[in-house]
Amino acid sequence: MRILPLLLLFGLSACHVIEQPAGLIPRWTTAYREVISDSDRLRLRDWRKSFEVGLAAARKSGHAADIAREGALLNPDAALAGPAIPDGIYRCRVIKLGAKDPGNLDYIAYPPFTCRIRSERGLQRLGKLGGAQRYVGLIFPGDAVRNVFLGTLAFADESRVLQYGQDEQRNVAGYVERIGPGRWRLVMPEPHFESRLDVMELVPLGAST
Repeated sequence: MRILPLLLLFGLSACHVIEQPAGLIPRWTTAYREVISDSDRLRLRDWRKSFEVGLAAARKSGHAADIAREGALLNPDAALAGPAIPDGIYRCRVIKLGAKDPGNLDYIAYPPFTCRIRSERGLQRLGKLGGAQRYVGLIFPGDAVRNVFLGTLAFADESRVLQYGQDEQRNVAGYVERIGPGRWRLVMPEPHFESRLDVMELVPLGAST
């Protein structure tokens, strides 16, 4: 993914991002409600509205066929009950829906990349391996249908990541959902840059979709 011009406002090229001793969250807990920010709580609460607005904008701009081709991935009601996503290496890709600002596109499908999920102290850690923008965060227990992802966005020139909550503009919040056999997605409503909704598909490396 490209580094956004808006990010220049934050002076990213000159900053040194240091991971906090406590890890990815301010204090360790397996209950996401104990660490989630108020703004992220609202983003997750209104996820469906963001999904529908993003889809409507993408269809209006001529991408109805692209949306239909993706099937369950871009269907708000596609989430299935368990099992939770297992640890492993995944083929991932991101689709952005609905332009947040004038000049942005209403539909962007990025090429696949590699990400990894591994156990971490009773939770799971999801990380995008490489690229200009890297999602790094924790997957918390949610309900029978979805789990909760809280993380941050790191950039290509940074070797470490900010702790969740340290910079609100870097916070990422979403739902991890199973959408088929060996197929999951991470739904991220109202990201701080570019789009109204980001959807990341996760398929175990070597599996077919």
